[in-house]
This record gives sequence, structure tokens and C-alpha cells, in this order.
Amino acid sequence: QVHLVESGGGLVQAGGSLRLACGASGRTFSTTGWFRQAPGWEREFLAAITWTEATTYNADSAVKGRFTISRDKDKNTVYLQMDSLKPEDTAIYYCAQKNRMNVYDNWGQGTQVTVSS
Repeated sequence: QVHLVESGGGLVQAGGSLRLACGASGRTFSTTGWFRQAPGWEREFLAAITWTEATTYNADSAVKGRFTISRDKDKNTVYLQMDSLKPEDTAIYYCAQKNRMNVYDNWGQGTQVTVSS
């Protein structure tokens, strides 16, 4: 199974930007998604991208219009560009890949994002 590792998290002031990366240990043709989970909240789907770079965003999420997903096939990496960050974006951010049953079953360990006011 391909191993996923998130990076790019950290502490940023409100209004700032971060770019998260989800690196895969090998080439994969799977759809990759980004999720987040804040303390006391359920895990939230943010966005996904297919191998052909079709994207899907959670239209009901507060990140709509501020976060952008992309991928670099040569680097086996999927990115999440996060702009205009707000304190409520503070969470652990995870990437995950879908299996052949269209279920996210391969998860990274997560990266912490903290936005200060």
C-alpha cells in the first residue's frame, strides 16, 4: 500500500496562507482527498482530486473559495493551498486516498495547522 505523508502545517496568523503537501511513497492513480478535524468536531471533507485532475470541493464547508487542491503527478504529491486563513481553520489536516470501492481507506498521519488571531 502507498504510504501518505502530510507536511506544511504550522502556526500562521489570521489572513495568512499555508500550502499543505500530501506525498505518496509511490505512483498511484487514486483519487486523493483532504480532510480536517478540530477538537470536539467530526472529521470534515474539504476537497478531492482525481488522477485526471478533476476536483471536488465541499460546497457546504467554510473553506469554500479559500482553499485550492492540486496535484503534481511527477512528484506523486497533492497540495492544498489555504488562503485567507481564519482561527476557526485550526485543526489537524489529513490526506487520504480512495480504494477501488471508492472508499477512503488509506490515510496519512495528519499535520497540525494553527491560526492565531
